[in-house]
Amino acid sequence: MPRGTIDDAALEAEIGRLPALGLLELRNRWKTLFGHSAPKSLRRNFLARAVAYQMQVEAYGGLSVATKRRLREIVSAVRNGDANAMLGSRIKPGTQMIRQWQNTTHTVTALAEGFEWNGGTYKSLSAVANAITGTNWNGFAFFGVKRAPSSNKNAAGPRRIKLDAVPDVEAAPVSPLKTNVGDRRA
Repeated sequence: MPRGTIDDAALEAEIGRLPALGLLELRNRWKTLFGHSAPKSLRRNFLARAVAYQMQVEAYGGLSVATKRRLREIVSAVRNGDANAMLGSRIKPGTQMIRQWQNTTHTVTALAEGFEWNGGTYKSLSAVANAITGTNWNGFAFFGVKRAPSSNKNAAGPRRIKLDAVPDVEAAPVSPLKTNVGDRRA
């Protein structure tokens, strides 16, 4: 399907038919799309998914240059033994996260290599959350750290309704911290 003449319904229907195709037909589609034969080790289910992805790439475009560069950086870092490179710099050093837990306010400071809390250094926010609560937590969830927004605004999900656009609705501050005895998410 040449670019510029995208028929979403036709593409969706064609992709929907892929799982029903035989192995030989999927291999032929692979060769047409990728320009070379599919590896013999690939199973039918994976072939169908890869062919569907490549059909979408040809119709709508592939990964951005920045995404490809970041993926190459991650691969290089992992090959060199730096598995932490996958996370990237999500929280800048010096950033303070404040969380109230069981009537105590906890302040955590991000460092270049880990996090500081109560005079100790921890490798991850999850380790800090575990030290505070005594149970396993996702540190980002515990401290309410949001993921960076996607560069593809359409992939971010549905937009929220602005309160200004809804008549007779007043914005009220909402606390994400609720204290319920026996509730893990206190």
